[in-house]
This record gives sequence, structure tokens and C-alpha cells, in this order.
Amino acid sequence: MTVTGLPDRLLADGLMTPDRTDVVERMAALGPAIAARSAEYDLSASFPTENWNDFAANGLLGICIPRDDGGLGADFVGYALAAEELGRHCTATALTFNMHVATTLLTGQIADDMTLTVDERRVLHERRSALRRGVVDRHHIHSQPFSEGAAAGATTGFATKAVPVDGGYRVTGRKIFASLSSAADINNVVCVVDGDPRIRLLGVPADADGIELEGTWDPLGMRATDSRNLVMTDVFVPAEHEWIPPGMFDQAAARWPYFYMTLSFAYLGLMRAIMDDTAAYLIGDGGPTARRSHPIKQQGWASMNLVYEQAQALCYRVLGEVGVDPSSDAVRRAWASMVTTMEGAPTLASTAIRICGGRSMLRPSRLEQHYRDARCGATMLPWSVEVCLDRLGRAGLFPDESELSA
Repeated sequence: MTVTGLPDRLLADGLMTPDRTDVVERMAALGPAIAARSAEYDLSASFPTENWNDFAANGLLGICIPRDDGGLGADFVGYALAAEELGRHCTATALTFNMHVATTLLTGQIADDMTLTVDERRVLHERRSALRRGVVDRHHIHSQPFSEGAAAGATTGFATKAVPVDGGYRVTGRKIFASLSSAADINNVVCVVDGDPRIRLLGVPADADGIELEGTWDPLGMRATDSRNLVMTDVFVPAEHEWIPPGMFDQAAARWPYFYMTLSFAYLGLMRAIMDDTAAYLIGDGGPTARRSHPIKQQGWASMNLVYEQAQALCYRVLGEVGVDPSSDAVRRAWASMVTTMEGAPTLASTAIRICGGRSMLRPSRLEQHYRDARCGATMLPWSVEVCLDRLGRAGLFPDESELSA
């Protein structure tokens, strides 16, 4: 293992480059402080403001913004590895970080791979330059609340409407599980215009008139994400906040589906944390009576290693394939990776609790928090475990699989 906790085989697999190593090491350096705060943020179900202040101070808000624009220049894989590292220390913080970085990935590396007209490309460059300046210079936090609960697909079921007006749009709709809802400067929502099926991505200013945060936030796990409902009523969004051309989101869903597996990287980090904390318990003081000497606990530890290694190996294989226009087999592996990680995390946590016994269920126990956090991943759309299993169950058995990728 390396000092960050990431496996040495990353080097052998060729996944680590200088830029990727830089962002992982930056995140690892913040890890102990983030881990120390995790229990308090979990207890209060409050947004991890101090962690985000650390991100800003260390340039990590711009992790996927090119170096020429003041960012750290990480690509999708670099972000995935940094998110895994962050997930080791506070998985809820890693999920909030994902919602911010997703916008810079979509407007950056992914947009660069899309087929756009010359004029669309020009407008994209102008608008994402402004977005990047806001992140780098003013430490803007972006959220990406997509879910509405109407449909599982990435490009279907959106009831949020945008009405074109002079200078921009008027947006009305309701997004559920809007992570970062109290902290974001801009909420990037997907919506449609009546009579035009193309999906649009609009940056709704958090301080605009007509925005309301609905309800309280007191969930089982991932309590520091502050994922309340975001209600928008006739909210004005300036035209320059339409970050990508109309319809590019639809194109990205079909041609860059890896975008929808980013949440799993935080959960892979959570799996590493469960392994680390279980090992610490079993080793104890390292003496002859240490729990690691018990054959039954050794068997449980062996089964945990199998679950973790399967999830990690499949995820890293997928990361080695990431890119535009993947094959059907590659997309199936991405779905399989999602299921293996999102189902593996709660399996690992349950086994850890059994091995470590009753005291591990008492707060503030890291394993107790891991157990609750691990149980939340399987439900997260658009690539929930149910969605991925449904697609895996049909993929390869029917002649036309095109509808399965979105």
C-alpha cells in the first residue's frame, strides 16, 4: 500500500500520472483533519463547511479545471482516485464534493468530447471560462441537483420547466435530494422547454428570488450532505448560465455514461475505511491475545478482503477504459462496478460489525457511522443498484441495447 492508502498496483496498471498523483496527495494531506471532523458533522447532520474551506485553500475546488485556467488539471480518472481517497476520511463530504466537481467535468473534459457546431463550441468556451473564474477566484460552490423522483433514467422524467424570456429563462420545478442545498452558490439543474425535448443545464443562482429549501434533513446516513429539496418558482436564470448547449446533456448521457458512476468512487473509499478500521480493531496492541489470532475473526476478515478486492479491481479496470463512446461490454462493466461497490460497501460494513462486536455499534464509533453511510449508496440515481441490475439483466439478451445506455 502507498502512504495514501491507494494500492501499489495503480502504478502497475498505469492509472497514476503526475497530475493524478498530485491531486490524490493533496487530498490525502487533508485526510486526517477531515476524518477528525466527520463524527461531529454526522451527529449534527450539518454541512461540512470546514472541509470545504480546506478544499478552497488547497486549490481542490478547481480539481478538474485546466491548469491554464487556474485549476489543478485533473481528468476524470484523477478525480475518481482523489474522490476515493476523500471517501476514506469522510464519505459524506466526498459525496458533496462530487456534486460540485461533476459540473466542471461535464463542461470540461466531457464537453470537449462531444460533437458541437462551431458556434456552440464558441459559446461553451465563453460560458465555462466564466464558470471556472468563479470557482478559482471566488471559490464558488456548484451543486448539481438532478433527481425529481419521477423516473430512473438519466434523460427522462424531468418536470422542471424553463420558459425563455428576455436575457435568459424563468425556471420552475422541484429537485429532491439536492446535496449542498445550504452551501451552494449555484444550483445546476436539468430542465426542458415546452415543445423542445432537448435537456438543458442551467445554473440557478442560490440567492435568486423564488428559491426555497424544503423540509429538514435527518437521514439514516450520509448526514453531512444536507440534501434537502430545492423548490424553484419562476426563478430567473441569466442566459450566460446555460453552461452547455441545448441537447449536449442528452449526447453526453449516451456517449459518456461513466459520468453517472462518479458516486461509487466515494463508496470505494468508504470500503477502504471499513477495512482499515476493522484491521486496527483486530490487531489491537499486537500482542499474543490480539483478536487477530481468533480463527473465526480471521475467516470474517478473509471474506471482507474478497469483497473489497473484487470491488476495487473492477472499478480500476473500468477507470482504465474510461472515455467517449465506450463499447457495450465496457458499459456493462461500468454497471457491474456500480453494483459491486454499492452492494459491497454494506456487506463489508455488516461483516465488520459482526467481527468487531457490540462495542462497534456504540457512537461515536467509526464503524457504526460507516455502517449507516454504506446502506445509502444502493438507492442513488440515476445509476442505482436496481437500475444497473435491470440493465445488466437485459444487456446481451436482446438485439437492440441502445436504450440501455441513458
